[in-house]
Amino acid sequence: MTPETSSVLTASAPGRVNLIGEHTDYTGGLVLPMAIPFQTNVRIMPASDGQYTFHSSQFNENRTMSPDDRGPAVGNWSDYAVGVLRELQELGITPPPFHIAVDGNVPLGAGLSSSASIEVATAAVLLEHSGAQLPLPEIALLCQRAENRYVGSPCGIMDQFVITAATAGHALLLNTRDLSYQHLPMNSGDLAGCVVVVVNSMVRHTVTAGSDYAQRRRELEAGQQILRDRFGVPDLGGSTLDQLAQVQEEMSPESFRRCRHIISENARVRQAADAMKAGNATALGKLMTTAHASERDDFECSVEEVDFLVDTAVQQPGCFGARLTGGGFGGCTVNLVRAGDADTFIAAVRDAYQHRYNIAAQTFVCEAVAGAVERASAEGKQIAA
Repeated sequence: MTPETSSVLTASAPGRVNLIGEHTDYTGGLVLPMAIPFQTNVRIMPASDGQYTFHSSQFNENRTMSPDDRGPAVGNWSDYAVGVLRELQELGITPPPFHIAVDGNVPLGAGLSSSASIEVATAAVLLEHSGAQLPLPEIALLCQRAENRYVGSPCGIMDQFVITAATAGHALLLNTRDLSYQHLPMNSGDLAGCVVVVVNSMVRHTVTAGSDYAQRRRELEAGQQILRDRFGVPDLGGSTLDQLAQVQEEMSPESFRRCRHIISENARVRQAADAMKAGNATALGKLMTTAHASERDDFECSVEEVDFLVDTAVQQPGCFGARLTGGGFGGCTVNLVRAGDADTFIAAVRDAYQHRYNIAAQTFVCEAVAGAVERASAEGKQIAA
């Protein structure tokens, strides 16, 4: 197929790292992520053959379909983009035939939201190509539905929302029950002298329907239902540890531990937001490290290699705290480090990891960048009404 070369539209969406608030975003809880300077770039061009074509330069693959094709997911990168198309069609938005080209540098399978980055950037170009607009929360929700319903991954709303709504220089405190949010500055008080270092364990993870991630979610939801039935709470975001203790005997040990992680994690996110507002790097770092222990012991979503990275990190001068970020079972750690110590921190962690596991960890010093809506606005585009 030869795409038309006129009327080329482009959009980009970042990756994200979550500072604290893990697995709380599908139970009405709180999260505190930030967008980071990796990105997915999507170009869309009108097509004269009446077809929809998706191309990935990273995988050197094409996927072509007719506008009325309703076939199932195929199990590769294109499902994230096609899922967004399907959800737009469900809303009555039918894009004219197109050729989409996807490229980017968000690490795959690392817990930095490469999938949500593809989804949000695809939604942006498809809306512009269709002459349509959606409110910011609706773009994020549409992308989440694409991943839940078409791809089959039971993810929450955090990734899609922060990648859509982030603003430069800030983390995003999101209440996932009502989608209310605040932008919290990353440069107040002691935090002004800190950087966020992401360390990729190189252990790949998956969040598909048959994964350990999905099993944890099922265990969590079973416990959440017991709390709903007993106390009338809407979800774990509205539950307390005292309520959980009262129904411990009614749920499996696994469900109890999963729920304990979520309820305690919501409290940590509130405390972390207060620490950020006060510019207290020490308090924020301690909360991050405590959150990792909860993920490791109660949610049981860490792995040996990631635990080693966290344990090594917190022993280094200038490291305030470290934790697993993302869905777990591999992926990355996020570390709050004094800027002047970042180079020695990175060298020490990489050397120790290489010596222990013979794996060369990737490391990235990340600033908080703008999400897709702010990027589009800077380019004079409007993807949200």
